[in-house]
Amino acid sequence: MAFETTGTVLGAETVYRLAPEAKRYTLRDNGFTETNGGNFQLIRGLEATPQSKEGFKLKITVAKDIQTFKMSITTANGLKAVNIFKDPKQKMLQDKFYFLMDGFISRGLFEKV
Repeated sequence: MAFETTGTVLGAETVYRLAPEAKRYTLRDNGFTETNGGNFQLIRGLEATPQSKEGFKLKITVAKDIQTFKMSITTANGLKAVNIFKDPKQKMLQDKFYFLMDGFISRGLFEKV
């Protein structure tokens, strides 16, 4: 998956872009860690317990220039993207995803397109 200026996860209707005021420290303050390549990455579990090694994970990678990003919801091992929006039984995970993204929006990291 390539870095894009706008993006969303598989199946979601809302499209996001990085806020113009997003900076390196904004990413770090929101839990992103710097990778060896200089990009910033966040992997956050969508299950009820944050320590859980199982379940789906939200994975967001922001390019080092803080202009482009990619995001997906993956399986626990992070190898396969999944669509949590096709099954009504996944309502809690959908709500958690939107809750996390709304938090990033309120902190000046993302904005809705």
